[in-house]
Amino acid sequence: MAYPNQPAAARPTAEDEVAAAGSELIGGPAGRRAVSAGGRWTPVRVVALLAIGVFALGLLQKAPCYNGGWLFGATDQYTHACYSDIPHLYNGRGFGEGLIPYFDRIPLELSGDKDYLEYPVLTGLFMQLAAWLTPNGLGDAGPEQLYWLVNSGMLMVCAVVVAVCVTRTHRGRPWDGLLFALAPALALTATINWDLLAVALVSGALLAWSRERPLAAGVLIGLATAAKFYPLLLLGPLLLLCWRAGRWREFGTTAAGAVTAWLAVNLPVLVLAPRGWAEFYTFSSDRPVDFGSFWLIIAQRAQVALGSVNLYAAALVVLGCLAIAVLAFTAPRRPRLAQLVFLVVALFVVTNKVYSPQYVLWLIPLAALARPRWRDFLIWQTCEVLYFLGIWMYLAYVHGEGNQGLPQGGYQLAILAHLLGTLYLCALVIRDVLRPEHDVVRQDGSDDPGGGVLDGAPDAFALAPTRPATQATAYVDWGVAPRADVSRET
Repeated sequence: MAYPNQPAAARPTAEDEVAAAGSELIGGPAGRRAVSAGGRWTPVRVVALLAIGVFALGLLQKAPCYNGGWLFGATDQYTHACYSDIPHLYNGRGFGEGLIPYFDRIPLELSGDKDYLEYPVLTGLFMQLAAWLTPNGLGDAGPEQLYWLVNSGMLMVCAVVVAVCVTRTHRGRPWDGLLFALAPALALTATINWDLLAVALVSGALLAWSRERPLAAGVLIGLATAAKFYPLLLLGPLLLLCWRAGRWREFGTTAAGAVTAWLAVNLPVLVLAPRGWAEFYTFSSDRPVDFGSFWLIIAQRAQVALGSVNLYAAALVVLGCLAIAVLAFTAPRRPRLAQLVFLVVALFVVTNKVYSPQYVLWLIPLAALARPRWRDFLIWQTCEVLYFLGIWMYLAYVHGEGNQGLPQGGYQLAILAHLLGTLYLCALVIRDVLRPEHDVVRQDGSDDPGGGVLDGAPDAFALAPTRPATQATAYVDWGVAPRADVSRET
């Protein structure tokens, strides 16, 4: 596809005051005579290396637990905020005993209340591969710690994949990948669980779609859904935007690829081990109101059990999706794909009956693409860091002696911080959709650099008068001056 109005490369230090202030640490904002980085120091490589550095900082943050906090002491893993599911599930789900996920039933003395592994099939394969690579012991380290190290190495690869995909998804805006690479929540939550596997596949799907490869995008969405449930939500925004643009063939290709890939991973296990395969779905359905959700605040304040929370949460998701559909069809310009995907996943996060700290990883790359502004991103990240600290201090209060930690009221404030931070970012994305002149990605006249076949496509269906997606119209309608040629900026 040709891009006759392809804008010059974005210059973050010229359009973002926080980026400009932060650049003082490395010499200040780039000037008008700045030249592009040559040789090996391309934006993709710089962002990938910084993501590795931040990930490594997260490993250091978990060091107090590696030396015994996970396995000994009731509250060390909470007071040091270094908890991880990974070492606990090495023995708790039978990997240390050589059990095969989904096929071998887990003894009750190991799992407590789980008959089979309660993770989707592709995540279970990831966990099993790490178990095969884990030695029984090495020096003073036991197999549980080594299992965490092996998984951390594999998850670091996933983090690099995400960083590269975010950097390359929007043509002309490679430095937006720094929002993911330098996110504080990435360091803090990357090795709590296996969510980065699904996040990497989702990021790859968005990159493939931006390169007009709908089949590859669909396959990656299907694989991501085989690792975690939330990637299935991507098909909703794609349906709405392809409907508005009349791109039914591309959507059909993507949907078919997603279904085929999901079945290819799940069908063998479903046929050969149906009870083990179903454990994830029955566990998700039967799970009560849990940490991090506003449902927990209601249950604690009212001191009642919310037995129908699945119905209530589903109703909120349906209503929210209907509102997003109205937004997609009535916006003056067709929303960008990243904007709608962020809104749908954020809706699922804030209405869910549980919010584990690592769920923030689902949103970080989407936020970097939907609203690449450092001030707003850091406000949201601050709220997520407060929640990260709040949940561990609350668990220390619950499980420790002497009520040392954060009491229930304080934890509820931490939940509210997470909810308000996420809703704040959602409100800004909605404002950008309704008033595209505020969308930093479109201020140079771009339409949707991550939209693939949707980028610059005319509308085939809309519920309100629309604005053409051309540079010239953008400048006339919004009064935005064309950005100076900065294609040689670093």
